[in-house]
Amino acid sequence: MMTGANKRQRPRALRVILALVAGVMFAGFFALGTWQVFRLQWKLALIERVDQRVHGAPVPAPSRAQWPALNAEADDYRRVRLSGVLLDGSTTQVLASLERGIGYWVVTPLCTADGIVMINRGFIDAGVGGWKPQPAPAMAPADACVAASGPAVTFSGLLRMSEKAGRLRANEPARNYWYTRDVQAIAQARGLDAAALAPYFVDADAPSARAAGPVAGVQPVGGLTVISFVNNHLVYAITWYALALMVAAATVWVIRDARKQN
Repeated sequence: MMTGANKRQRPRALRVILALVAGVMFAGFFALGTWQVFRLQWKLALIERVDQRVHGAPVPAPSRAQWPALNAEADDYRRVRLSGVLLDGSTTQVLASLERGIGYWVVTPLCTADGIVMINRGFIDAGVGGWKPQPAPAMAPADACVAASGPAVTFSGLLRMSEKAGRLRANEPARNYWYTRDVQAIAQARGLDAAALAPYFVDADAPSARAAGPVAGVQPVGGLTVISFVNNHLVYAITWYALALMVAAATVWVIRDARKQN
């Protein structure tokens, strides 16, 4: 038969276990909230850096020697300028959905002194002038830039690191269906020299897009880069801190209630 001392020891042990569990939960929620605060500061600093890059004066595009060191956090949205000869025969249309409608980004390789840089010449509305995506071009020779002829064209715009294939819709090179501006995949599909390919593309600004001329009779609209950063870190931080306070409050209430019953 259980004595009164044993009965008191069981609730006391239970309170200790509950307190330990609550302590772990409180520490975990508090740590997650603090991590989100640090993430918030990082995101705000990133947005400020990107804003400075977007509104800065154009600088020469990174040279070939600099390509391996490029990364999205340090280089994305940097305003650059570069010149070269367009390989119009290797132009690719990438599906795009903007506020102005459904259409295509027009991506054309540019042969520069350093190698090949993909240029996003701008957006073409799918319904403008009956324009339709052009058929996939024939494979270009690996040394296409050696034989490239045409006037030199200068572009200024925003440097963008190559996009990755989407989770929901993957690019289908065999069918010439493109959903992301994956420069490596586009170059491979067009037969271009991957070793001479820059790991980024350039979103041409409006004046550069106009100067480069129309594509299949329609003028792409440049300068439509979508710059958007999801920043929910403050909401997440408040949520985690609120859960930590709820755990603390619940623990205090349970302990007080147990003491009253004793």
